[in-house]
Amino acid sequence: QVQLVESGGGLVQAGGSLRLSCAASARTFNRYAMGWFRQPPGKEREFVAAISASGGRTSYAGSVRGRFTISRDNAKNTVYLQMNSLKPEDTAVYYCAGTLHPLYTAVVTTGREYPYWGQGTQVTVSS
Repeated sequence: QVQLVESGGGLVQAGGSLRLSCAASARTFNRYAMGWFRQPPGKEREFVAAISASGGRTSYAGSVRGRFTISRDNAKNTVYLQMNSLKPEDTAVYYCAGTLHPLYTAVVTTGREYPYWGQGTQVTVSS
């Protein structure tokens, strides 16, 4: 069983920045494709960003491309989401997700393909 723990959420003004972290308990973290998803208030969960096990490939939702950056440090078993130029519509609970994947270069963008999820961290952007 893999445990994922997010941190770094909070309240920020529009235009500001936050960095989310997700610490994983997996001993073979470098074999896990990772992703970030979010659920805005009253809406369904949506894809934000994903990164391959190797860290060499990434994918972003159109709404965050150019503002958010996903990265990982396999030595620290941690994946990050750097969020810049935040907008009120970025307000959501952000979830980290992971899946053991046989391909180091695969990015996984659909939630149903992730068996492991964190508890979520709230991000609120005020206008």
